[in-house]
Amino acid sequence: MIISISGTPGVGKTTIARILAKRLGYEYVSLKDFALRHGIGEMVEELEIDVEKLVKATKREFEDRNVVFDGHLSHLIPSDLVIILRLHPRIIGERLLRREYSKKKVSENVEAELVDVCLIEAIENNENIIEVDTTDKTPEEVVGEILKLMKAGVKRRIGIVDWSEVYDDVIPYLDLGGE
Repeated sequence: MIISISGTPGVGKTTIARILAKRLGYEYVSLKDFALRHGIGEMVEELEIDVEKLVKATKREFEDRNVVFDGHLSHLIPSDLVIILRLHPRIIGERLLRREYSKKKVSENVEAELVDVCLIEAIENNENIIEVDTTDKTPEEVVGEILKLMKAGVKRRIGIVDWSEVYDDVIPYLDLGGE
């Protein structure tokens, strides 16, 4: 079974993917590391990945294996289940600033979370999608929720997050122009 853990940078993908893989006894794969190892991506300002090549390479290498993919492009990989992690956009902004992302990248990612970019792309590319709000939850609680949903046979749970009411909270993280 192939499970992809995706979401906006800063939502906790790596932490959740590692714990989930361990709990399931699956192999953990960082798509960023995989792409670099296989010459699929190149560092420009940030890692730029050829998604078509990534899809082909992951299909070839992991087709009959139990694996948890970690990466904000993993929802573009054919998977048996895609988990889209969501997090309050203000918290994403705070985390990315601590990681010393540029103001432009913080703004892009906060806006992406605000308007559901990863979820929408996942819906366009996959059938089985579970959306999980990680806000105010520990990583163990998030993994527990995922495992509970999987055990119950849930294959599609989307539309549980709506950040439209928190827009005023995230204005400081958005590049609205006109400074």
